[in-house]
Amino acid sequence: MTTTISSPTAPVAAKARLDEACAQTLRAEAETAERQCRLTPDGIEALRRYGAFALRTPEAHGGLWASPSLLARVLVDLGRACPSAAWVAGTCATSKTIHAATFADSSPAEAFGDPDALACGSGTAVGHGAREADAVRITARWSYVSGCEDAAWANLGLTVDGTYSWVFVPIDALRVEGTWQTAGMRATGSHTLVADDVVVPTDWVRPGSMPTPAERAFLGLMVLAPIIGAAYGALDVTEAMFASDRRPFTSNYNRMADSPGARQWLAEATHLLARAEQTMDAVAATAERDDLTEPEVAAASMALADAAHDSRTAVERMLDLNGTSGFAATNPLQRIWRDVAVGSRHPLLNPYLATERLGSALTA
Repeated sequence: MTTTISSPTAPVAAKARLDEACAQTLRAEAETAERQCRLTPDGIEALRRYGAFALRTPEAHGGLWASPSLLARVLVDLGRACPSAAWVAGTCATSKTIHAATFADSSPAEAFGDPDALACGSGTAVGHGAREADAVRITARWSYVSGCEDAAWANLGLTVDGTYSWVFVPIDALRVEGTWQTAGMRATGSHTLVADDVVVPTDWVRPGSMPTPAERAFLGLMVLAPIIGAAYGALDVTEAMFASDRRPFTSNYNRMADSPGARQWLAEATHLLARAEQTMDAVAATAERDDLTEPEVAAASMALADAAHDSRTAVERMLDLNGTSGFAATNPLQRIWRDVAVGSRHPLLNPYLATERLGSALTA
């Protein structure tokens, strides 16, 4: 399939920045998406038009196959407008990356027939596949599958004859259980996918393998970038407050910007975000190397955890500045705060395990 200038991937390839039309749609739909625990149709269409779902579709199939650095930049911009939208786009990129690496040139035609299709997935091998004549019969449940209600297909881990494997499954062959009820990242719709005695062709199943060091850095990057973007969204809200006539309560200042303490808190939040972004860029460059050592990838994992913590701390500073009004249901800051609190605690950003792994790698 050939990509033309009218393809949804063109805006991403041309400028690698989020266009304002897409950003406006995502911001406008964010509250509704959170209420329904799912991105809205308008939000999905805006992402599709922008080319967000084709970021890691192989070029041979009409996609962009964006570098980790480019992909991280796009996810930050998406997260600034809507953290859940960026998370779903990052999950799609992860699923397509793993699928392309696992199936290579033998990928089912249904996978990349539409380069802008949304894909989802889970690497947890919670189910089993039984081989039959020319097929595999699957019974399994996969939790926390972001974007599954709107996805076209899923890349899923399971055990087949005692071997860890990946299976390609069209979403319409699976059942979605609405199990995603969380404090934050609600619009990711990370529900449970269920395979009730689903039969797929044998060539839709491939033995799995451990991710390479570069792939491990890449996977962590996909969950960090939306968090950093979300924190920048909180900064946008806070800077707008500084530009308004809002004054610190119980003080004699006429504006927030008149307070040295408030200026310091804003400076600290901005510095923490800049540091998190610099860390992200460094890990993205690392993920583009194919000669990473175990200590290097362990150090990258710890850096990702540190950047997630910096982002979370920056948002806390901004909540201090906004005060009680920051928690008003009408204030997007409280939603962003919850999104960052939940998303930054993803297993790939786990700080104590990252520290443990780095220590082990350094002393092996």
